[in-house]
Amino acid sequence: MSDTQKQRHATLGGVVVATALPYREDASAPAGLAVDYDRYAEHCRWLIAGGCHGVGPNGSLGEYSSLTDEERRRVARTAIEAVGDSGTVIVGVHGAGSHQARQWAEAAAEDGADGVLCLPPTMYRANRGEVLAHFEAVASVGLPVMVYNNPIDTKVDLTPGLLAEISHIDNVVAVKEFSGDVRRVLEIREQAPGLEVVSGADDVVLESLLMGATGWFAGFPNVFPAESVRLYELALAGKVEEARALYEPLIAAFRWDSRTEFVQAVKLGMDEVGRFGGPCRPPRGALSERMREQVRADMARAVDALGKRAG
Repeated sequence: MSDTQKQRHATLGGVVVATALPYREDASAPAGLAVDYDRYAEHCRWLIAGGCHGVGPNGSLGEYSSLTDEERRRVARTAIEAVGDSGTVIVGVHGAGSHQARQWAEAAAEDGADGVLCLPPTMYRANRGEVLAHFEAVASVGLPVMVYNNPIDTKVDLTPGLLAEISHIDNVVAVKEFSGDVRRVLEIREQAPGLEVVSGADDVVLESLLMGATGWFAGFPNVFPAESVRLYELALAGKVEEARALYEPLIAAFRWDSRTEFVQAVKLGMDEVGRFGGPCRPPRGALSERMREQVRADMARAVDALGKRAG
């Protein structure tokens, strides 16, 4: 990382969007879907223009596990080139083992990322020592590291006590907290005061920010970037009533961020507001008709409320 980058992005906080990845039909590509890099670059620029502080390529929402190695690195490079000096790029480096995660972190450093987001080992229920070794390996690359607590998917819970230990690893600077338990925010701040706490679940973001989280690594800002930034700013400013008035009509849509079909739901939400969401690669299939109707209803409520505010 250059000195300019270090100075400009001393924090991994703010509204960082876990970017959805667009595909185009191509019979020769995996599952008949090729990554649309031009459209992805445009989407990254649109999010930054909407006020978001950064983007996060190669997260779960970016379907990193469905990409070839070549695609995965090119996605990260595309985001870094598209954003340039206008925002932060925090690249997902999740891997089954520390050697894979470190390799992705090394690639992110070579390509000019501002930081990395890293889960514990993704295919194995690691114990305390293995978790610490995993993050030590990734952090040794030298980029700022945001560790990612997602006990729902990984079956490994980065508890406040474990995060207190992890926080002593050089270059680990933040945690994306996705347990859904907002009590964790204050516990983490108490036990690991050196870590930034970043809300990882859209449907508890206001509660987390009011309890002291400093960032939001977000899903539905793929759909509502400017409005999401406004919500973030209101929360940090302590304008609770204004923040609640904005949050409440959005929450039904935001709840999809914590469901199994969150990638499909976010992409459908993008389609509903005139962006391009499009299909997903396997193992993610199409939403059932019942789910599609519910996402559309939840989106309609959000869009209607935002329209009234704008009017």
